[in-house]
Amino acid sequence: MTARGEVQPAAVARRSWLLPGLVAATAIAVLVGLAIGSAAIDPLRAWAALLADPAESRVAMVVQEIRLPRVLMGLLVGASLGLSGAALQGLLRNPLADPGVIGVSASAGLGAVVAIYYGLAAVARIMVPLCAMGGAAVATLLLYAQARRNPSILTLILVGVAINSLAGALTSLAMNLAPDPYSLQEIVMWLLGSLANRSFTEVQLALPFMALGWLCLLATGRSLTALTLGEEAGQTLGVNLARTRLLVIVGAALSVGAAVAVTGTVGFVGLVVPHMLRGAVGADPGRLLLPSAVGGALLVTLADTLIRAVPSDQELKLGVVTALIGGPFFIYLVTRMRPAWR
Repeated sequence: MTARGEVQPAAVARRSWLLPGLVAATAIAVLVGLAIGSAAIDPLRAWAALLADPAESRVAMVVQEIRLPRVLMGLLVGASLGLSGAALQGLLRNPLADPGVIGVSASAGLGAVVAIYYGLAAVARIMVPLCAMGGAAVATLLLYAQARRNPSILTLILVGVAINSLAGALTSLAMNLAPDPYSLQEIVMWLLGSLANRSFTEVQLALPFMALGWLCLLATGRSLTALTLGEEAGQTLGVNLARTRLLVIVGAALSVGAAVAVTGTVGFVGLVVPHMLRGAVGADPGRLLLPSAVGGALLVTLADTLIRAVPSDQELKLGVVTALIGGPFFIYLVTRMRPAWR
């Protein structure tokens, strides 16, 4: 048997165990996440508290009304970021692509900052996520208009970078002109990203947009696999490039925009997770989509659990922790890719 014949069964075995293993690890992370907090709860007791009446049990009230929404939001946000990152890397055929590359994250952040700046957040808490999703929608419309006029992927990247830069500049302007220190502090804290104090209201608001985005992204799996041969070869295999591009843009905008709308900016998840799992699925972006969604949910859940496990007077922000993980990883990737640039 050739060396290739020996490797292939091992690769198939890794693929078959990858998704069930990720799901099992995520289930364990959820159980641990429900147990860890300011007051530690036995994991089995925390699991049983999910079925208890919160009116009759303080533990059940803490688990169901405080920790469960936070854990669920972490799963949704992580899945959205991981799936979007894998789809964008497949579409752009660039391993350094990230949901932030199309400017949706920055635009959603700008929308939330506008709500805080003009005091809309004080009128109703839901105004922050609504304005954030409005910002993401504006960025999506701009990208869609550009994609229809010029289908070049390079042009799409450049437009995304321009939107990202403009949204970042306007956000900085709002911070510079903040009417009072309290507004500035609120803007900064929100932009750092956090799952603290999230309720089922935010879950119910974000879930429909995220779910629609997931459907759009997962529908591109076979097309992304064909595009690994190049755009021309993919089109000869029946890939509708315009439709695939539209589905990825809209799907990433919906899922990432909704995630940023309810948690603030959480970076690098969409970059790190697909890279960590790519070795198990090979050079097939279609096979990478679903594992990246589950892997993103696992990573964000573990990061948020770590935040709550670390004793501190001031709770760390989720966006800070993911940046500390993703920043060095990004540098490592760039260093590995340098020979290919020469």
